[in-house]
Amino acid sequence: MTASPSLRPSGSTATPLDEHARDRTFMLLMATVGFAINFWAWALLSPLAATVIKKGLTTDAALLVAVPVLVGSIGRIPIGALTDRFGGRLMFPLISVVTVVPVLFLGFFGFTSYIALLVGGFFLGIAGTTFAIGVPYVNSWYPPKSRGTALGIYGMGMGGTAVSAFTTVRIFQGLGEKAPFLIAATALLIYAVLAYLLMRNAPGWKPKTGSMIANTLGTTKLLVTWQACFLYALSFGGYVAFSVYLPTFLINAYGLGAEDAALRMGGFVIITVFMRAVGGQLSDRFGPVRTLVVANTIVAVMALIVAATGELTLVGTFAFLVMAMALGTGTGAVFGLVGQAADPAQVGSVTGFVGAAGGLGGFVPPLLLGSLWNSTGSYAIGLILLALTALVAVGVAIWTGRTGRAAADSPAADAAPAPTTKEQ
Repeated sequence: MTASPSLRPSGSTATPLDEHARDRTFMLLMATVGFAINFWAWALLSPLAATVIKKGLTTDAALLVAVPVLVGSIGRIPIGALTDRFGGRLMFPLISVVTVVPVLFLGFFGFTSYIALLVGGFFLGIAGTTFAIGVPYVNSWYPPKSRGTALGIYGMGMGGTAVSAFTTVRIFQGLGEKAPFLIAATALLIYAVLAYLLMRNAPGWKPKTGSMIANTLGTTKLLVTWQACFLYALSFGGYVAFSVYLPTFLINAYGLGAEDAALRMGGFVIITVFMRAVGGQLSDRFGPVRTLVVANTIVAVMALIVAATGELTLVGTFAFLVMAMALGTGTGAVFGLVGQAADPAQVGSVTGFVGAAGGLGGFVPPLLLGSLWNSTGSYAIGLILLALTALVAVGVAIWTGRTGRAAADSPAADAAPAPTTKEQ
């Protein structure tokens, strides 16, 4: 066992413990960058939805932007299991390389027909599964007391969707239809090579053995799995839904231009991503139940304000921004609640399903909002449903805290995720 840092004389060389600390930081950085680049690719079609409609390829782009979300969500379950079996060091570069194929397909063939866009979008969903790679990978590198912070930093990689929001339309219009896809494909390839050469699995990591089907079925029998799935479906699902559909929403409801709408969506995404880390800190300080109750109550109130606002005035803009803050806070707080309410030996498995539910939560709203707009010319009903769902989430958070194995609302409780199944 190495000596405590406090016992080392000044100027002594680094110990193996220090070396592992530097390795942990670097691996977290690599995982976060990979998550961000893949999420950038995952969101390429969303800012171009209005362009697809103008080209006459479809009159409703809701399905187009929702398909990658669906595939990326469901795919997290098997990808998470494969990560347990083969490790993040292999899975990160593998998924990045595989994602290059649909990205290039969309760039060269996607805009020839709506069917081609749907096919490309379907396989583009693979990029959204990277969330399930990074969680067990980061968990295996960090000690329990640091995992909450590490996962919060890793989760900020979902800001890759903001990169897409800020750049895709401008590049598409300025450099040509293929340009944003070629740039994203290049970034994916460069990352895949660097990840394969530089990343490694944590010391002591061992491949998960046994039946993946049996482990999955066991997780579905836990009450906390479904409670947390609902909560994350609202918070992260709300983020995903707005990140892919908000440009269309703003164009239809308020008459904004495509670039203006994409930039506003990018701002929404940045706020949500930042508040994810804040949500984890608030959970440590005040308890995840209190944090989720307040966050979801704010979501409900802001959704009602947007529903009642006919123009994107100061009030409407403020409501959207505060809603982004609340969704991000809730996203960060859910895993604190899972860490306290679930059996420590099963937190990793529960997290896989929760991540999938979050993505699925972003699949239905764009379809519903698109249908409501086509039938009523208004999004008000959809926003009212969001408010009601957020209020239900308040009750579910309280229920989960009361039925969990720990006092989930205790600020002193350790909200960090339990060891992953690889470490148990």
